[in-house]
Amino acid sequence: MNADIVHILNAVRSHQSYWRDAIPLIASENVMSPLARSLLSSDLSHRYAEGKVGQRFYQGCKYIDEIEAKTIEIAKDLFKAEHVNVQPISGVNANLAAFFAFSKPGDKIISLKVSDGGHISHVKYSSAGLRGLKVYHHPFDAKKMNIDEEMMVEEILEVKPKIVLFGASLFLFPHPVKEAVDAAREIGAKIVYDGAHVLGLIAGGKFQDPLREGADILTASTHKTFPGPQGGIIFCKKELAREIDSAVFPGTVSNHHLHHLAAFGITLAEMKAFGQEYAEQIIKNAKHIAKVLYKMGFNALCKRYDFTESHQIVIDVADLGGGKEVAVRLEDASIILNGNLLPLDSDMDADKPSGIRIGTQELTRIGMKEEEMKEVAEFLERVLLKEEPPERVKKDAVEMKKRYQHVHYCFDTGGAYDFSCNISNILLKGAFIDCE
Repeated sequence: MNADIVHILNAVRSHQSYWRDAIPLIASENVMSPLARSLLSSDLSHRYAEGKVGQRFYQGCKYIDEIEAKTIEIAKDLFKAEHVNVQPISGVNANLAAFFAFSKPGDKIISLKVSDGGHISHVKYSSAGLRGLKVYHHPFDAKKMNIDEEMMVEEILEVKPKIVLFGASLFLFPHPVKEAVDAAREIGAKIVYDGAHVLGLIAGGKFQDPLREGADILTASTHKTFPGPQGGIIFCKKELAREIDSAVFPGTVSNHHLHHLAAFGITLAEMKAFGQEYAEQIIKNAKHIAKVLYKMGFNALCKRYDFTESHQIVIDVADLGGGKEVAVRLEDASIILNGNLLPLDSDMDADKPSGIRIGTQELTRIGMKEEEMKEVAEFLERVLLKEEPPERVKKDAVEMKKRYQHVHYCFDTGGAYDFSCNISNILLKGAFIDCE
């Protein structure tokens, strides 16, 4: 028996059990359908296909071309896009490709501060800085948890950036894309919209439509509200296709992940069929859990604006010990979320944020609706406000989760957290490892 293999397999098995029992509230995660998930272990995971469809640098890509061409076709149709590149291997990679395509070192970019909700790839210590961009920040209205439209226009005209970047990691409400178009055109800037968190809501027609509102480029990851495999995608106008494609390959990607591509194509087809219903329920669930938590006494932000128009809600928990401490206490009760910076925090306070972020996309994917949001809210209340022992709450949370083990909004509603593995008898040497 190989002890290293046994160790890894047992850890994987424990991980599966952990998530089978957990209440998943991380806003940047989701679960694939069994059909999409099954493609990750196909022979595609072994292969290379550098280049474009029909213009590969390797032989053996006939069926890979079919898969990629069909995936692009579905994506164009679903998002009404003129051009699509499905080769970025992450949302950050997609952002970096957009930066390489439409800027050079020393150029300026306007994006959100991390503490105002911006993603790390939008700022100087990640992708924007890697490209050598001078980073300026959108003026932010903390009461509305959104960009200040009038001040934004003034800043665009004054700073004259090459890129005006929208989108966020903490993303409650649509961003003022339409309001930025005239100013961006006047100074020759490209509008890039990072839709990583809200791609599934855009696909379902339940959030803003950035391409119709004037964005030149839409970048995204494919595994948050869009319930696909981890990866990235870029949409753009036809006249920008050459720059985008060159920035992806050979600029920032060599071989893209072909097994992920096939799974993504399946998920695109699922979202064409079920995306509207799925996106609508995600937002209903987010609004409902926010209202319930607020009534319980939690400081859920933006009550005046109905808390959210996305999958996310945000709660100020500074008085409860801060986001990190709260997240750790909830994890002890099998409730999984993350601490999150709020506008009054410094970007350097990532290890001691004031808030927590809750996402409803995975709960919705496994069939939960408004009634279940109340149950989940009660678990948070018991741990954080009533200060019950987390172990006691965990028993009830795990019992509740047993009722929600199947993927919804897809063609094959199988187990959300099932896992099967085939292990060689030669490696096991008589040892039995139960891989459920």
